[in-house]
Amino acid sequence: MMTTIIPMIPQLLIGAADLTAAFLFLYGLHRMSSPVTAPSGIFVAGIGMAVAILASFFYAFSVTQAAQSHLMTNIGLVILALVIGGGIAWWSGRSVAMTAMPQMVAIYNGMGGGAAGAIAGVELFGGKAVGVTALVVTLGGALIGAVSLSGSLIAWAKLDGVIHKPLRFKGQQIFNGLLLLATLAVGVYLVAATQDQSLLVLSLPASIYLFFVCSLALGIFMTLPIGGADMPVVISIFNAFTGLAVGLEGFVLQNPALMIAGMVVGAAGMLLTLLMAKAMNRSVANIVFSNFGEVTKHKQGNIAGSLKPIQAGDAGIAMRYASSVIIVPGYGLAVAQGQGKLYEFVKLLQAGGVSVKFAVHPVAGRMPGQMDVLLAEAGVPYDMIFQLEDINEQFATTDIALVIGANDVVNPAARTDKSSPIFGMPILNADKAKKVFVVKRGKGKGYAGIVNALFYGENCDMVYGDAQEVLIKMIEAVRGLGLPAVK
Repeated sequence: MMTTIIPMIPQLLIGAADLTAAFLFLYGLHRMSSPVTAPSGIFVAGIGMAVAILASFFYAFSVTQAAQSHLMTNIGLVILALVIGGGIAWWSGRSVAMTAMPQMVAIYNGMGGGAAGAIAGVELFGGKAVGVTALVVTLGGALIGAVSLSGSLIAWAKLDGVIHKPLRFKGQQIFNGLLLLATLAVGVYLVAATQDQSLLVLSLPASIYLFFVCSLALGIFMTLPIGGADMPVVISIFNAFTGLAVGLEGFVLQNPALMIAGMVVGAAGMLLTLLMAKAMNRSVANIVFSNFGEVTKHKQGNIAGSLKPIQAGDAGIAMRYASSVIIVPGYGLAVAQGQGKLYEFVKLLQAGGVSVKFAVHPVAGRMPGQMDVLLAEAGVPYDMIFQLEDINEQFATTDIALVIGANDVVNPAARTDKSSPIFGMPILNADKAKKVFVVKRGKGKGYAGIVNALFYGENCDMVYGDAQEVLIKMIEAVRGLGLPAVK
């Protein structure tokens, strides 16, 4: 009896660990649904990942006789990879600037997709994917993982400024469509040739290499034409792709932890993509298959009015004597690292009895949730932060809207200019406030390259300068009035 049970112990421990990890993933995701519990949710999910990784060492007890001679070498390589990968992740996670978070997320998405693609490669080259179903699932994971890898690297290059402009050429969408069909055709050939060797025209290894080359090229050519304004959606889509690829490879390996983790990430990423697409008034099909990231070439009509500059101190004092202020943070605030000074200024306003709220657009910044994280880093209470649909009606009854480093998400052209590339996109109604102050470095256009009619409005004044420096001047001006800050 015991001789029968003992060899099964490693597999039983792996199964128990996988189920534990899956539970921790799901529980961690549940806690991430609220900003208050999100940090503990991330920690719980991280524990789940650690459990899954440690459990994988039990596979050492069931390796084949042929692999026994390489066992210690392979274990050493695994530990070395964990130390190097874990060390880099720990260092980058602690040292990355808030403005560089989108780039880091893009890289991590790519690494996840690449890992899924690598697993698929091992299965395909090793002939371990047996049967039509296993082959189709493996190839599906390989395709999605490779697209996520190469596409995420291009996204990183765009976000980091390595690639400055979208790269487009005539007939690009047709080319991308043909490339996708060619990739699928190679995949179909691989399945057919594996089942019937008489169909072999190109060797299986060469066909597998060709499949990966086409998949990687598809990710590159799909991402190159994307404009800057669509980057948050791009990151979200590749996040979903990575999760889906990992889930498919988990099915191939019959690993429950991989399957659950991949499906959770894929589903969350797809849901986020849908929400982002809705926030931009575009369908997912339009984003993926149509004018993905294309900025419509249109001649913007003449905008009435003029830009009216104002001193930072004057704007700060005006807000001190207002009854209500809504603040719209944007990427410029993150670039200036002004979130700490902003909250210091907010506390001064609150000391004077001013009602202050934050309005965050779903696509503010360059990745989903970037503004929420930025404000949380400064210690802004969550009950002061409102999403678009919860606060938009309040702008009309608000004394002052303070826009800091945001542009396209407050551009009224989205409501009025049918030729604008952002027409139809829900925006924050900052222009409807009684008074608007816009903190901006200069007179340039936003990330989408569109002139903002808000800046020329009768009720709008421009405060030019670095957001942190402007906020310091506002703080000094309000403190000069002799009011203490709230604790």
